[in-house]
Amino acid sequence: MTPYIQVITTLPDRASAESLAAALLEERLAACVQISACTSWYHWQGAIERSEEQFCTIKSRRDLFPELNAAIRAKHPYQVPEILATQVEDGGQSYLDWMGQELRPPKV
Repeated sequence: MTPYIQVITTLPDRASAESLAAALLEERLAACVQISACTSWYHWQGAIERSEEQFCTIKSRRDLFPELNAAIRAKHPYQVPEILATQVEDGGQSYLDWMGQELRPPKV
């Protein structure tokens, strides 16, 4: 198992997704943020809703999650933002090495 995680969130438009990606990269809380369009269907306030959203996959490290979570919440326009982290079990070593170089150094 690696120390890395993938975190997903959805945002209402491309501008807010790009703003979040830039902030996370500047703070070195993310090594990479992928943004793609998606259609979400969900229950909200007693009704089934449908929204066109921007899906963000954020590559980070487990020890950075508390700060990453706080940064997402601070910039997120939704009342209940989707923030889900998944542990990266394994990966290409060169990619994992690159992530390690791009993220904040671990606290000692």
